[in-house]
Amino acid sequence: MNALSEQILSELRHLLSEMSDGGSVGPSVYDTARALQFHGNVTGRQDAYAWLIAQQQADGGWGSADFPLFRHAPTWAALLALQRADPLPGAADAVQAATRFLERQPDPYAHAVPEDAPIGAELILPQFCGEAASLLGGVAFPRHPALLPLRQACLVKLGAVATLPSGHPLLHSWEAWGTSPTTACPDDDGSIGISPAATAAWRAHALTQGSTPQVGRADAYLQAASRATRSGIEGVVPNVWPINVFEPCWSLYTLHLAGLFAHPALAEAVRVIVAQLDARLGVRGLGPALHFAADADDTAVALCVLRLAGRDPAVDALRHFEIGELFVTFPGERNASVSTNIHALHALRLLGKPAAGTSAYVEANRNPHGLWDNEKWHVSWLYPTAHAVAALTQGKPQWRDERALAALLQAQRDDGGWGAGRASTFEETAYALFALHVMDGSEEPTGCRRIAQAVARALEWMLARHAAHALPQTPLWIGKELYCPTRVVRVAELAGLWLALRWGRRVLAEGAGAAP
Repeated sequence: MNALSEQILSELRHLLSEMSDGGSVGPSVYDTARALQFHGNVTGRQDAYAWLIAQQQADGGWGSADFPLFRHAPTWAALLALQRADPLPGAADAVQAATRFLERQPDPYAHAVPEDAPIGAELILPQFCGEAASLLGGVAFPRHPALLPLRQACLVKLGAVATLPSGHPLLHSWEAWGTSPTTACPDDDGSIGISPAATAAWRAHALTQGSTPQVGRADAYLQAASRATRSGIEGVVPNVWPINVFEPCWSLYTLHLAGLFAHPALAEAVRVIVAQLDARLGVRGLGPALHFAADADDTAVALCVLRLAGRDPAVDALRHFEIGELFVTFPGERNASVSTNIHALHALRLLGKPAAGTSAYVEANRNPHGLWDNEKWHVSWLYPTAHAVAALTQGKPQWRDERALAALLQAQRDDGGWGAGRASTFEETAYALFALHVMDGSEEPTGCRRIAQAVARALEWMLARHAAHALPQTPLWIGKELYCPTRVVRVAELAGLWLALRWGRRVLAEGAGAAP
């Protein structure tokens, strides 16, 4: 066990030291398909097309059957890309199966827009419907009528602007509305809105106007984004890149949840990241990447990390996003994010600022079981629940919630893990452990024993599945489709396992269910 703990710390240290390359993000069906469609040269991208076909599920769609809301965008994108690749092996069959899948799918946007709809759905899905109507003729595919007025309102707003500033949030979905390359300009990394799909679309339009130097920058960006997937296949790209603020911020925040933030073995790597964040945080806050618009979520987590490191950052950057008693992630967003407000609450409490309204909002956004499950940036209820427990407990050591504890323990699967889909995942099991770790600190002996039993079962499940330097594969984060920020998730997995190991040793030593 001691050797494994040392190995975990070594891998964590290595992951943290790598976080200056723009970030690591798993491959995206949606963005890869869009990039292939805009690239134009089918024969030059045969490996990427083969990868795309290989991701198709048995039912003909793309994306996890556990989370059907997030399957439309990747399936539409793959179908339309493969329409043009008919000579390639398997392409025609994949198109037929995808068409049948879309015909059978219920339309989640028939009457309303779900709270956790994917990013840019109001722009992306209606555009797909229009494109497919001319290709698929009389096929009775979903038409997404509830999205149409949202798309129209957005296009009206965009029509009043000649060029959006670099890093504007709407640039992230440029591929779904942009037609003239003059409406956008590549940022310092060469991207349009830190989106491979948007950048590939912009590049295709710019080529028709002979904008060679700018196209070269976009090409370099797409190649770098492809490398970030670790797939080794040219043309396979991630859903978002770079994430050079989000990745280090969330990783250090996760270390705090596991009690690892101040661990001596990680001190130097943490110090380097903290110094970077401190230098980058300005009065406007931070976004997921250096050249993207600031948002309340990244700003709040950065404030938490800096305060945990002993800095005294100004809260003014977060106040830009405050409307009434809650925080919006981006100004003008369709609906507020629970986890953004959880992180804002945590930051305010760490900084010793009043937070009664935000606290009330977080408390009010639970389900009947006392858990948090209406989240727009992550598909699993375990993610906001772990973060909410940490935020609500901050500064209140006697905080207890028997209802949430009972629901969390009841949700543990027979195999010892946790998961919002049909199977337990390492990432979600780690989130459950982070929440139990906090709860254990204010529990009575009986509650501590119940928690210790759950942790022992979770540890057994994790040990059976742990492999050194393994890349996480399960996409649970909400973008235009579900995606996996690889290092962020790996840090959570390792931190969860480290916590369970330490907890198990302590319980064995004391003969009771004590916290680490």
